[in-house]
Amino acid sequence: MEIRALDCVAKEPAKAAEVGIDPPDDATWRWIDIRFEPGDAAELMAFAAPFELDILALRHAMHDGDLPKTEDFGASLLVILHGLAEDKIATYEVDCFLTEKVLITVRRKHSPAVEALWREVQERVELTTGGPDEVLARLADVLTRRLIAVLDVFDDRIEHLIQLALRADGELIREVTTVRRDLAVIRRAIQPQREALDLLRVSTSQLVTRGGRRRYADVFDVATRVSSGIDAARTALTETLEAYRGAEAKQATEVSKVLTVYAAIMLPLSLIVGFFGMNFQNLPGTTDDNGWWIVTIAMVLLATISLGMFVSLGWIRRPSGREAGALVGRGLIEGARAPIELVNAAFEISTSPIRSSGKTEEENENANGDDGPPSGGADADRS
Repeated sequence: MEIRALDCVAKEPAKAAEVGIDPPDDATWRWIDIRFEPGDAAELMAFAAPFELDILALRHAMHDGDLPKTEDFGASLLVILHGLAEDKIATYEVDCFLTEKVLITVRRKHSPAVEALWREVQERVELTTGGPDEVLARLADVLTRRLIAVLDVFDDRIEHLIQLALRADGELIREVTTVRRDLAVIRRAIQPQREALDLLRVSTSQLVTRGGRRRYADVFDVATRVSSGIDAARTALTETLEAYRGAEAKQATEVSKVLTVYAAIMLPLSLIVGFFGMNFQNLPGTTDDNGWWIVTIAMVLLATISLGMFVSLGWIRRPSGREAGALVGRGLIEGARAPIELVNAAFEISTSPIRSSGKTEEENENANGDDGPPSGGADADRS
């Protein structure tokens, strides 16, 4: 079992500290992060006992099978959140226990969001403002915003799926099945997570400050956006499948037209050949040396007239070239492979109400280089 702790002091970045029950006198609050293995249950229970956490909630955290939720135990809050894994479309569980001065995060798997926030709170003082409830809100923000990556990948993928559908490409079924499976994974997590954030933004618990409720309201809006995006994506996939069925039916109709053309042309020719192929001695033209030519010319004329009739009806036209599909069941896996950019963006958005809007002169010189002019302050930042 891995245990680490950070002490947060007002107007200072967080600092690594020895694990303990309460933060020292010079620290405002403490964040303890625990990563355990299935065999560490007894050790985890022994470590958490002095914090007086709910035993049943702690036992549930060991199984890593709960959906996102919020439970108020009076002296502590349990907030279960789900995040997007970094190597595949799957979610993992982070159990967060919040007390007055301590935030404890318990997890069994590696969390890109936790690692990024843990690193950033030691470098950026604005991320440690407020209490542990606000850092928990920032963690929920990062975890929830990473789910948007799946929607961004879907927006890029849907145009290709539509092209496959219009061509009635058989690979579309595999593509749509993979994408729908990935969306279902995110949907199972985001719906209860949205409800858990809704409870936090209106919580009357003394452990949730006014600033914390404001941040939870922002994260709730993000979760609502993800939920709405998932529903819209599922609708788009349904419409894509309908377009595929329509294109497939159109192709079947084209095949039927080709068969009809062949039948309509060959039937009268077969009738003529069958008529003159009868074994009778008195058939017209059988004794004439030019009879074979007359019948042949008549058959060619009849076939030409029939073919011209189908051309005039538009049943026969020059076929157009088709491009082969390039994607084979890749789904939305790209969304799980872009954690760094999304995490940075989440920090910028989550800290925007309290970030300093200006830069020092030294920072501007470093940003522009030795040869470049100054960036122009806040106006350049906005640009």
